[in-house]
Amino acid sequence: MAIALAAALGATFSLRGSTPWRRIFIAAGFPLSLAASGWGSAIPAWAWLLPLAFLALVYPLKAWSDAPLFPTPRGALDGLAVLAPLPPGARVLDAGCGLGDGLRELRQAYRHAQIEGIEWSWPLALACALRCRFAGVNANVRRGDIWAADWSAFDIVYLFQRPESMGRAAEKGLRELRPGAWLASLEFDAPTLAPTKVMRCADGRSVWLYQVPFRRQQSAHV
Repeated sequence: MAIALAAALGATFSLRGSTPWRRIFIAAGFPLSLAASGWGSAIPAWAWLLPLAFLALVYPLKAWSDAPLFPTPRGALDGLAVLAPLPPGARVLDAGCGLGDGLRELRQAYRHAQIEGIEWSWPLALACALRCRFAGVNANVRRGDIWAADWSAFDIVYLFQRPESMGRAAEKGLRELRPGAWLASLEFDAPTLAPTKVMRCADGRSVWLYQVPFRRQQSAHV
């Protein structure tokens, strides 16, 4: 009865998750931890290092300060090209492209642009490139550090990061993006900048759009 009630409580709290994957993680947390505790005595100590090694391979230490793998939902960038129009052949960057969901949505929005993605994790970068190829998403994917990469050649840089990263993104955009270029962020705003435009997604999230020259928040100093 106690196990059933605890599992039901976790499933109830999972309904507050903002995405399907988050709801799955919340609901599965207690059952998985309970199962692992029961298996613990039968598993050799070294075996517990395998998940850690896999995590370190997918998420190298240098990437721990950036966002984990949260894919851009389908349709999240519908209408982006209307609010942030680009000429044919414009260069579009997905900074931290993960498995390529953002690249897919950017290709839908900008059909005549050059779509590029940068991902620090080499397993994710490789999987992203293969996924784009098999899905027919015309995008150039490379492994690299989004903070060390030069953004000056791009007409729009798209991010789906974490709130703590957005101040750094704003500073980099101020330094490198040329006049007329855009910085776009799904869900999280840049606290030091006043948005040029804000697009509302079907699921209630926002896409924050900043065009160079950026307007600073009145109380912010960048």
